[in-house]
Amino acid sequence: MNGKTDIHPDAVLESLLAKGGRSNRRAGLGKLHEICRRQHETGSRDFSLSAIGRLAEAEGFMKGRVLYNAQSADYRALIEAWSAYAGPPAPTPPKTLASHEYLMRIEDPAIRSIMQAIITERDKLKAQLNVLKANTLVTVDRRPLGATVSAASGTQPVTVLALAEQLTQSEREALQKAVSADYLEERGLKEGSHGEIVNERGRTVFEVGFARAIRKVLAQAKQH
Repeated sequence: MNGKTDIHPDAVLESLLAKGGRSNRRAGLGKLHEICRRQHETGSRDFSLSAIGRLAEAEGFMKGRVLYNAQSADYRALIEAWSAYAGPPAPTPPKTLASHEYLMRIEDPAIRSIMQAIITERDKLKAQLNVLKANTLVTVDRRPLGATVSAASGTQPVTVLALAEQLTQSEREALQKAVSADYLEERGLKEGSHGEIVNERGRTVFEVGFARAIRKVLAQAKQH
């Protein structure tokens, strides 16, 4: 039953008892009637089988699952009478968002109104962002800066990264220092006429073209 009725459950109990039957059935109806009466006196409108079953079980009267049996039709009729008499359960209040709970703690109505507008706009933007995320395909190019794509006919393209682009700033500075005249002189070294590095005895430490190769790499880095 969904609506409230003026029929008192006492009248329903009397009609059920008038059917006669075993004494334990009559006693059981009386006990269940009292359980429902106390539930009504608390102001509760929850007369579901599960709620009344828990109360009956807590008092050691019966197991709650017994109310679902076919033999418990009279018990269920009495519970339904109390449910109709009490009226439908109170509607469950809507769940309050944490942000709204925060707003309610702001005493100044002007500030509360401003904060509410900000939160509303934030929620709107988040909803729009979620829509964009769901409908947007983003292609991320993970190739390093300065990289080019090279592909021969009939082959898969290959990403080619210039050597200079692979150097960090500290690595460039280290190479510049390695071929500087002052740095070499401090260590008893010097650059030969063909880019080789030799020591004080004229022995080659780094082969011909060493210093020239480093300068070419550094020149390429400057161009980028």
